[in-house]
Amino acid sequence: MSSPSDADGPVLARDRLLARLAATPAWDIVIIGGGASGLGCALEAATRGHAVLLVEARDFAAGTSSRSTKLIHGGLRYLAQGKLGLVREALAERAVLLRNAPGLVRPQRFVVPTKGWVEHARLRLGLALYDRFAGAGLIAPSVPLSRSELQAALPTLRRERADRGMAYWDAQFDDAGLAIALARTASREGALVLNHCSVDGLVVEGGRVCGVALRERESGRVCQVAACVVINAAGVWGDAVRRLADPAAPALLRPSQGVHVVVERAFLPGRDALLVPRTADERVLFVIPWQGRVLIGTTDTARDDVPDEPEPLAGEIDFLLDAATNYLSRAPRREEVRSVFGGLRPLLGGGGGGATKGLSREHRVDVSAQGLVSLLGGKWTTYRRMAEDAVDVAEEVAGWPRRPSVTAGLALDEGGLWARNEGAGQAGEGRSEAASEAASDGLPPSAAEVRHAVREAFALGVEDVLARRSRLLFRDAAAARAAAPRVAAVLGAERGWSAGRLAAECAAFDHLATRYMACSRTRASSPP
Repeated sequence: MSSPSDADGPVLARDRLLARLAATPAWDIVIIGGGASGLGCALEAATRGHAVLLVEARDFAAGTSSRSTKLIHGGLRYLAQGKLGLVREALAERAVLLRNAPGLVRPQRFVVPTKGWVEHARLRLGLALYDRFAGAGLIAPSVPLSRSELQAALPTLRRERADRGMAYWDAQFDDAGLAIALARTASREGALVLNHCSVDGLVVEGGRVCGVALRERESGRVCQVAACVVINAAGVWGDAVRRLADPAAPALLRPSQGVHVVVERAFLPGRDALLVPRTADERVLFVIPWQGRVLIGTTDTARDDVPDEPEPLAGEIDFLLDAATNYLSRAPRREEVRSVFGGLRPLLGGGGGGATKGLSREHRVDVSAQGLVSLLGGKWTTYRRMAEDAVDVAEEVAGWPRRPSVTAGLALDEGGLWARNEGAGQAGEGRSEAASEAASDGLPPSAAEVRHAVREAFALGVEDVLARRSRLLFRDAAAARAAAPRVAAVLGAERGWSAGRLAAECAAFDHLATRYMACSRTRASSPP
């Protein structure tokens, strides 16, 4: 297959992908959804030798998969809930990702403050079990911290909040960057992956799903392709896709919103992250260094709708700032928030109201009476195991013999990312901490980096570049808003845009960036 960087012209890269689509009326597997689940399925199926088409209505990872807490982890919260199998599986997958994507996934130390010997002893016991579950994938053992060691690790922690603490290791990643790496790797392995290409409907003949009707979003061109099997990996929109095959299909998912705010590094200046395992309302609070900023999250609020751009509900921003106030010596004010973003978790649980924090983060593979394979639930850390399970089921539905998975030992293609966005790598390897900080300084991408995003990383528009290739929208919404006209000019020259298209791109991104600015939102006194 031709790669997105073939030498006969970057402007033609998208045209070549669409030409391949037009020339291939039938596929072994068609995958709906270009987030973690779908891209994982595309890579899993392609490496097993299947002819694979993946389509994503927006950009790769535009939904939930670019809006996470940026952690690859087993989950101390799930350990406390007794979900030992999920923790063990996630820790095993953490080791796989640290090995296969070292430029995007790196170790991160977390510090948990404690007060009193009972709380400290309970946490120490839990972390010992967490370390044991990691097995050969253990990054480093957890260690107790004295009061002075705790203060050195977290110099902005309020002293009265703890008399000692514990430190343990998990991993941090660039979620959108990992999605692009998966798209590039799947493409390298022969899959055709198309963003900005939506599914208008499923083709059902003789009571069986046998294809999809597609619409290329930029041109409006429509086509229909056949498939031996279709995998629904649409995340929080999974139930909607299921109902394209069976309008009476009951809900299997409960969307839960997680909101994060991003502030300057001065609020947590060290290298360590802060984890509060139980806030006043029994949620988990993370305060994490990320790409030259500090990420504070997350909320866990049930939603009945699934908007493309979920916005904070009443009180969610204030809840996070108030929670940070309880632990940081100088908590950020609303006007000091650089960006605020929300994502929707596709939790298993079906319809009904009530809290979502107790719902499972595990996954399920469902097969409808019409043969539609749906990958539901799950989380970023376990995307590869989820994809392996889904493709196993797809092979069974298609009547093919089971083919072995090879993705656990497959290095991902990180070449679509410019150096500015790479992580520091494994502890002690790669660039120095100072170099990593300089590379994540929040500056807008250069013209060369914008062209690179188009030629090497599937970017088609301003939002693709500033939200998911450079991450500037997530780090500093105002800076991204200011950078948009220059980025649009480079994109316009690269892709041959008209003056009208250029103006429309700038206007659309200006509106989007405003929604990421906390100062543009009304303060609410009551928590969600």
